[in-house]
Amino acid sequence: MTPARRPARIGFLLTQLGSLAAESFAARARELGITPPEAGAMRILGRGADMNQRELAEKLGVAQSRVVALVDSLEAAGLITRERSTTDRRNFVLHVTDPGRELLARLRSAAEAQEEELTEGLSADDRDRLYELLLRLGDARGLDRDVHPDYRGGSAHTDR
Repeated sequence: MTPARRPARIGFLLTQLGSLAAESFAARARELGITPPEAGAMRILGRGADMNQRELAEKLGVAQSRVVALVDSLEAAGLITRERSTTDRRNFVLHVTDPGRELLARLRSAAEAQEEELTEGLSADDRDRLYELLLRLGDARGLDRDVHPDYRGGSAHTDR
């Protein structure tokens, strides 16, 4: 008789690595003077498509009132501007400023350094395979590749 196979604990291991990754990114974002939710919003806005606050709230999956405070913070830091829409005067279109684009480049470097740290010990092929497997798992569960679920839940990782 074959002994029962012990559960792999995949969920536990993913949670451990996810917490480590979130803490590492939060620290790197703090060094750049922003919070992880601000970094996420900047990343979405930095994709180039003009969007208003309502569209950003929809993309992030949060209440529009929560995005107003986020946009206020990013605007006060000089990272984005709000301009009245030329097609609908009730809306403001969000634009990334030059300092915002510079921040996005520094965020990209920070994210790449974090990824190198997190995957240290894996070959390039292993990293590619892990990435593909994680994408498949996320896609099968309907996760948005651009939005971190902690943003929606107001995680502790939002501290400056």
